[in-house]
Amino acid sequence: MTARRKRHSPEKIIQKLRDADTLLAAGKTIPEVCQALEISEATFHRWREQFAGLKAEEARRLKELEAENRRLRKLLAEVELDKAILREALKEFGVVVPPRGTAGDSHQPQGTT
Repeated sequence: MTARRKRHSPEKIIQKLRDADTLLAAGKTIPEVCQALEISEATFHRWREQFAGLKAEEARRLKELEAENRRLRKLLAEVELDKAILREALKEFGVVVPPRGTAGDSHQPQGTT
């Protein structure tokens, strides 16, 4: 049976990293620290790299911004797909749509000038 995956809040991550620093300063090894904190070594190293030097509030803000970034990237991809579909539909009706940023009449049917 596989271990259930946990989600840690940014505050909890910062706290665990502080606890890890305390344990490491007391002479514990990284595997011992990870076992005590109930996290994998990969998670420990990833958190260290991602949250090094951040305060809990900064870590929370970082997570929020990363989530917003993912959401906006997904939304942008959907809009780009919609735009490509519309361009293809316009081609079917003989409407030429020049690339973005070009001058001139953008919606002239082919053969009419």
